Amino acid sequence: MARPTVRFLGGVREIGGNKIVVEDGPEKILFDFGPSFSPAFEEYYVDFLQPRSTSPIKDLLEFGLVPRLEGLYSPEALAQADLAYRAPEFHAVFITHAHADHAGYLRFLDPSIPVYVGAGTRQLLAAIENSTSQDYGDHDFRIFHDGAPVRVGSMEVVPYPVDHSIPFAYGYLVHTSEGSFAYSGDFRKHGPRAEHSTRFFDAVAREKPAVMAIEGTRAGPDPRANLSEGGVRDHVDHILRDTADIALACTYPRDVDRLTTLYQAAVAAERTLVVSYRTAFLLQSLAGLYPAGALPLPGSSPHLAVYGRRKKRYFDYEKAFLDTALAAEEVKSHGRRYLLALDFHHFPELIDLRPPRGTPYVHSMSEPFSEDDVSDHVMHNWLDHFGLQFHQAHASGHASATELYEIIRHVHPGTLYPIHTEHPEAFQRLGPHVRLPEVGATYTIGESLP
Repeated sequence: MARPTVRFLGGVREIGGNKIVVEDGPEKILFDFGPSFSPAFEEYYVDFLQPRSTSPIKDLLEFGLVPRLEGLYSPEALAQADLAYRAPEFHAVFITHAHADHAGYLRFLDPSIPVYVGAGTRQLLAAIENSTSQDYGDHDFRIFHDGAPVRVGSMEVVPYPVDHSIPFAYGYLVHTSEGSFAYSGDFRKHGPRAEHSTRFFDAVAREKPAVMAIEGTRAGPDPRANLSEGGVRDHVDHILRDTADIALACTYPRDVDRLTTLYQAAVAAERTLVVSYRTAFLLQSLAGLYPAGALPLPGSSPHLAVYGRRKKRYFDYEKAFLDTALAAEEVKSHGRRYLLALDFHHFPELIDLRPPRGTPYVHSMSEPFSEDDVSDHVMHNWLDHFGLQFHQAHASGHASATELYEIIRHVHPGTLYPIHTEHPEAFQRLGPHVRLPEVGATYTIGESLP
């Protein structure tokens, strides 16, 4: 019988786009399936230039942006492609978390393949679908429970929660016929749920895995400060203490930890955090997954309000907030009362709000990946035009290089594959058990390195 194997079909020398296939005998499992953040994608598709909805896989295969795999894609996704449809050859898909680069291509998969997710991730995916243009497709979603093994033929997959910048993220420990395979997903060890990541890697270390695939987003050159969520809070507190009028902030709409931090800072400064319709809907959608009072909720949390952005047409999810939303005139007239979470796509609201020159703008997101980042350049054009004062205050969703190296030494896997990184060579300092993966190559689980 063939020995179990692992293949990396994405996430190799790039950020995002993880697509990992583990096979053991007749069983085949796919871990994550989303687009890459690498320059390769933007060499062909950018902004409104995107694959055609009538032939998505054909358009992505043209440039090698998705793997050429039989028995994976739906007949609709394969329309006009030179890859024939075959009945599913994959027995399960496991998603680590709801970020687009890990789940964004789910809509292309054959709907009869079971998709395993945590309850929180399933709720997040539904909320994202209901408030954006994202479509994950129809699937046989199956909910797993923390630490409870999921049997897929001869393999057993154990999900462990980890700390990341989106809630309900997981790492996996996979038991095969020839040893264990550990997959970190995306994680950090400096966030509010750092103990989750610690418990996962402790369990992996006890297992003595034959193979571990670990994300290395921040391996190699990384000028970013390794702020904790508490560090972000301290920075925002200081800014609000020194601000006599409105304060502005921007963060990722699904970073619930950061939204909670901004809310707590607003409360401490006797301000109200004002969020978008979409953010309010997300918080409302997740309410049942958190203990009472742990999550700021529109309509019940006293220092939380929704910004009434004027539109010609409102989506269904927005309509529930229209009656109580704050108009621009209210926010402008009583700026001292508010911390306004204004994301990049809401910048035209500044024309109505006209904040005083010197107003702080807290950029609570990652720094740009490159000096020629177009969005970053445009953002600063707006800030300069209105005379806003830029502040960077962000806790990364990814472990620092120091944290990564400590974890690897603690786990000491038989073979280590660095993925989700542009600098896999940064891991070679850790010893000969580090192997730099190649896209599509097949690696045997349990095989000793020469």
